[in-house]
Amino acid sequence: MRIFENLESEVRGYIRSFPTIFRTAKGAILTDEQDEEYIDFFAGAGTLNYGHNNDYVQEALIDYLKSDGIVHGLDMATTAKKEFIQTFQDTILKPRNLEYKLQFTGPTGTNAVETALKLARLVKGRSNIVAFTNGYHGLSQGSLAVTGNNEYRDESYISRTNATFMPFDGYFGDMNTLKYFRKFIEDGSSGVDLPAAVILETIQGEGGINVASKEWLQELESICKEFDILIIIDDIQVGNGRSGEFFSFEFAGITPDIVTLSKSIGGGLPMALLLFKADLDQWKPGEHTGTFRGNNLAFVASRVTLENYWQNDDLTNAVFYKENILKNRLEKIAKKYEDEYTIVVRGRGLAYGFEVKNDKSIAGQISEYAFKENLICETCGSDGQVVKFLPPLTISEDLLVEGLDRFETAIEKLFLDKKQKLSEEF
Repeated sequence: MRIFENLESEVRGYIRSFPTIFRTAKGAILTDEQDEEYIDFFAGAGTLNYGHNNDYVQEALIDYLKSDGIVHGLDMATTAKKEFIQTFQDTILKPRNLEYKLQFTGPTGTNAVETALKLARLVKGRSNIVAFTNGYHGLSQGSLAVTGNNEYRDESYISRTNATFMPFDGYFGDMNTLKYFRKFIEDGSSGVDLPAAVILETIQGEGGINVASKEWLQELESICKEFDILIIIDDIQVGNGRSGEFFSFEFAGITPDIVTLSKSIGGGLPMALLLFKADLDQWKPGEHTGTFRGNNLAFVASRVTLENYWQNDDLTNAVFYKENILKNRLEKIAKKYEDEYTIVVRGRGLAYGFEVKNDKSIAGQISEYAFKENLICETCGSDGQVVKFLPPLTISEDLLVEGLDRFETAIEKLFLDKKQKLSEEF
């Protein structure tokens, strides 16, 4: 690890949580240079929904490169792009009666968010954007302005202008936070300018796996229609099947004006795009551009994942089946320690959080102990107080159960060590 300590910037993060050198990966297994195998409940922060080195992707990329397929093409027309667009239209948009235009942005999620914000302001002629508490939308300047976590929102990075924060669903417990939102929009003296758009995740990944209800999302859509406000759904981490359905908003029956996609849409390769209603396509040619807007290798990878996983409901049904295993096991573990700790389990699909409410430091310790059991799981939340579960959607049932066994073992060892330390102090 010395080469990383000596030569890589101090900004490096995940290497500190998972201090080993990984060499190979397949499916839901990571293998390090000592041939230790780790079960991956992290999946590249939601980038590897189809697992590491997915067979379909691997074969398609090798064939494409061997045939001298276009690797870089700016936003020119290529065969890879044509086939991706057609497949996305046929397997995702048409079956859901969604009529969206596609815009390819730079290859990261924050590129897609920046584009969405710019487009919304352009179309509506207003500068204000409403974001929600605990939301995370990226670390470039525009995205930071609508990201809630103070850890990132240092004044040296961003001038916090043109963004207003409102409480997300559940932020005040049982209170309907949209009544609060409506009051600010209705009152001309509230100090909140009528926004061009609201931006939100239906399941807040980095914010702590906070889940918006169907009713809350429907009411939000109703308010936005009433006041001519666009809805931007950030489906970068929790889209692409993570919630079970391809889009995380499908269960609520809403139709966002703009959707941002990245992470797993590229089949494990860098890719990001915007979906938006046709009447919003008010760009002039070349008005928003970038060198890597459209990764042809990612077009190939994405196309084969769509063809092999989204022609029917098999993957969706598998995610819901595995969700029951994950949820029930986490709740069973939580109940085991209910006399000592207040533990909350929440999530949807294969995005779940395990929060120890009365000790915010425990999540990080659980992740550390889990790593010792050869399980990779990260933390999230405003204080890193939630253990986050994002296993590949394609993980086998046996491997999912084995990973949960290791998680339970890690907690048992951690709590035992804490008891022993406490007894030694007294």
